[in-house]
Amino acid sequence: MKTKSLFILFIVFLLFTSLFSISFSLSKYGSRGEEVKKIQTKLKNWGYYSGSVDGIYGSKTFEAVKKFQRKNGLTVDGIAGTNTLNALGIPSSNSSGSTSTNNTDLNLLSKLVHAEARGEPYKGMVAVAATVLNRVSNSKFPNTIAGVIYQSGAYTCVSDGQINLQASSQAKKAAQDAINGWDPTSGCIYYFNPSTATSSWIWSRPQVITIGKHIFCK
Repeated sequence: MKTKSLFILFIVFLLFTSLFSISFSLSKYGSRGEEVKKIQTKLKNWGYYSGSVDGIYGSKTFEAVKKFQRKNGLTVDGIAGTNTLNALGIPSSNSSGSTSTNNTDLNLLSKLVHAEARGEPYKGMVAVAATVLNRVSNSKFPNTIAGVIYQSGAYTCVSDGQINLQASSQAKKAAQDAINGWDPTSGCIYYFNPSTATSSWIWSRPQVITIGKHIFCK
């Protein structure tokens, strides 16, 4: 009887540890499932992945994740851990809920504002943050803050690494004001500096307002 009880306890222990491991596992080479499909979809939409969205974390997904990590200042290990998932705008199973996600969004948006608009008037900093949020609400763009910011080719500060600079307190305040609903641009989704812009396309966009050195347009 004692031996049988010990055997049952051992089986229960194995099941528990297996479930625990699954619930806190990370998407990596060999993984399968819906989270992998989300990763593939994001990376495919942003130009990092060219394979099928099949939910199988194979060599193409592995290399695409590494490319995304390298481009965005993350640890380049090919594993979609919490930081990489946050950068992709995919809630991790390890996240602690909406408050954590909101803080992540605020911190990332603050870094974008600092990198793109430091030295601009405060209203201009809020305006830059507002354009990110306007893109999130626009069906033509990714539907998360991280998705918009890390969309391939969207922001110079992501390409040159300035997105990883520590945001100033003013940038954080501007990002929060934008999240709270202040939009000095009246719905704009683009902005550019006319002194440095080299794209003829951006000049063709309907211009709405100039704040500091930036022209905001739709």
